[in-house]
Amino acid sequence: MAAFSSDAGRMAALLLLTTTLTAALLMGEAEAAEPPFSCGPSSAEAARGYAFCDATLPAARRAADLVSRLTAAEKVAQLGDQAAGVPRLGVPAYKWWNEALHGLATSGKGLHFDGAVRAATSFPQVLLTAAAFDDDLWFRIGQAIGREARALFNVGQAEGLTIWSPNVNIFRDPRWGRGQETPGEDPTTASKYAVAFVRGLQGSSATGVAAAPLQTSACCKHATAYDLEDWNGVARYSFDAQVTAQDLEDTYNPPFRSCVVEGKASCVMCAYTEINGVPACADADLLTGTVRGDWGLDGYVASDCDAVAIMRDAQRYAPTPEDAVAVSLKAGLDIDCGSYVQQHATAAIQQGKLTEQDVDRALTNLFAVRMRLGHFDGDPRTNVYGALGAADICTPEHRSLALEAAQDGIVLLKNDGGILPLDRSAVASAAIIGPNADDGMALIANYFGPPCESTTPLRGIQGYVRDVRFLAGCSSAACDAAATDQAVAMASSADYVFLFMGLSQKQESEGRDRTSLLLPGLQQSLITAVADAAKRPVILVLLTGGPVDVTFAQTNPKIGAILWAGYPGQAGGLAIARVLFGEHNPSGRLPVTWYPEEFTKVPMTDMRMRADPATGYPGRSYRFYQGTAVYKFGYGLSYSNFSRRLLSGTNQPAVYGNVLAGVRETVTDEGGASYHVDDIGADGCEQLKFPAMVEVENHGPMDGKHSVLMFLRWPNTNGGRPASQLVGFRSHHLKAGEKAKVRFDISPCEHFSRVTEEGKKVIDRGSHFLMVDNHEMEIRFEP
Repeated sequence: MAAFSSDAGRMAALLLLTTTLTAALLMGEAEAAEPPFSCGPSSAEAARGYAFCDATLPAARRAADLVSRLTAAEKVAQLGDQAAGVPRLGVPAYKWWNEALHGLATSGKGLHFDGAVRAATSFPQVLLTAAAFDDDLWFRIGQAIGREARALFNVGQAEGLTIWSPNVNIFRDPRWGRGQETPGEDPTTASKYAVAFVRGLQGSSATGVAAAPLQTSACCKHATAYDLEDWNGVARYSFDAQVTAQDLEDTYNPPFRSCVVEGKASCVMCAYTEINGVPACADADLLTGTVRGDWGLDGYVASDCDAVAIMRDAQRYAPTPEDAVAVSLKAGLDIDCGSYVQQHATAAIQQGKLTEQDVDRALTNLFAVRMRLGHFDGDPRTNVYGALGAADICTPEHRSLALEAAQDGIVLLKNDGGILPLDRSAVASAAIIGPNADDGMALIANYFGPPCESTTPLRGIQGYVRDVRFLAGCSSAACDAAATDQAVAMASSADYVFLFMGLSQKQESEGRDRTSLLLPGLQQSLITAVADAAKRPVILVLLTGGPVDVTFAQTNPKIGAILWAGYPGQAGGLAIARVLFGEHNPSGRLPVTWYPEEFTKVPMTDMRMRADPATGYPGRSYRFYQGTAVYKFGYGLSYSNFSRRLLSGTNQPAVYGNVLAGVRETVTDEGGASYHVDDIGADGCEQLKFPAMVEVENHGPMDGKHSVLMFLRWPNTNGGRPASQLVGFRSHHLKAGEKAKVRFDISPCEHFSRVTEEGKKVIDRGSHFLMVDNHEMEIRFEP
């Protein structure tokens, strides 16, 4: 969002507020305010017989009735994120912009923590949650955030329930400042996250049964191919992303498709980015043809903040404000984050560039979502969510879920000699060193609200070790100056040394990309000096969003263990301590590739996913990168030894023959044959599905959760085929010595297909290989 502020003073003030709150403040001694609503049995508008008050009618019909009663000026006033009320019709004012990326946030306009409720549950930043590879966890987090949003609305501290989350852009480049907000680099993972989180947030069931009314409205952002803030003089506001049809179809668009088709998101936000010369928010093929047409969006399309204005001011795509407004609304945009459309739509209509019917279409989409939220059904405290209130925010259940999410996401990257887990009784003293050890802001990342509580890593370890000594070592994560001598002295006298290093929002955030993948400033030299001075190998904990090149630590025997803890949310310090001292067995796996520093030679502006060896372009993500990684996608250690092997699968030759018998074969460039997925059809694709079983065994010594990742590979990587592609994942908790069978439902049309250079999905005739670790199973796809 263009208007998002990362002002450190405001963030610190919020954190200070939450650390001093008492239970009375959390539950509120202040009197709750009234939530805004319209209609209801005793309302004047219902008495007048307005159809928009009739809850038995379809939402779109009710919305059309309301729009038909508005004057032209009243219509235009609805086209910004702060929509005016219409008192003569009993329509309250509404604020569309609300954020809840990993908990209710103050970054938008409509959520407030100045009344009975002063805090909300702060879950880990999304990238760490993604590392759990657990869609049930993601669903429950979305569900909890949605409940807290409804509760806040019911006590009158929310002026809207349209939540502009999640961010499901692909984390294409490790330098991207907002990669931390996403589920990572893999389109399958991002798609599954999108579906689970959206269903939870909107109040649907885990299987997709829709809620009525919606608990909240989820908005998947930013469509599409958006992953650059400000790099080498190129800003997101004027960046023209050159993207191939192949990359759009198999990398950038899948999470948004899943959001809409499976998750049933009621909003999609278009990005600032120009895609092949056309701004996303002015692209009729994308907004109307694809999002609403092909995918069937039942909801509205929002712009990123001021995206319409920059079409004229930065991109020079439209010559006048009226042209910018007209081209965006006609393309399929429904609402502008900002006031630009509200300011210029009337003139656009007067000049004949926009029609009132264009505005009516947008408003019908907007009001239909408000109808589905129950805002025109009378007092919301009488509906299915009516009992939710202040006591349903920061509940013990939600606090426990925040801890669970942080624990399950933490990735153990190195554990030489089994230095971890530690026996708390054997740790006489601990030196805690690093700028992220006692910084509450390092827990809650960006797009945050005041958390229910805050446990820093320092406080977490103090719960396990009596003699704890602390030194920040640097004044901030930038580490422009380091207290190396003091740190060395402290380390040399302590039994164990813990280093809490990494990044902050000053290095990676909205509007800020990194130029280096190394730890900032003097961090590396500080870590090395402390490790040299310590009595035994030190433990390095990295609090970062994006990946860092820590090759120096990976290969240094004096650094015994490395953990990546992301930005772990309000319970992050306790989660880290529980992992360090063996009360939780780490199970997280990296949702992104960790590249070496030399990757920074690759221009961020190069959107190609596939490698080009002729020019030295290495490709991006585990699917296409041909260089050496510091740590690979899916990497993560455990305190237990788990084994996985494929047990069964079938190529169902008879069924394949029946389905493919009448399907036309296309000759590939390599002389082979393929089948277009569209030609196979929905019924045929359904018949091709089959199960594959994986046996997982925990050989001990600890109980623990384990995520099984199944991949597909092709016989070769010609024609832009990925080196491998994640098919799916399953998370399972096993006791030491326990064995379990995990089922994967394989859909060849989804999992065996690849995308051609023309952007079409095809399945190659012949061999495909399912993979779990080093175990493979060949599946032949042919009549």
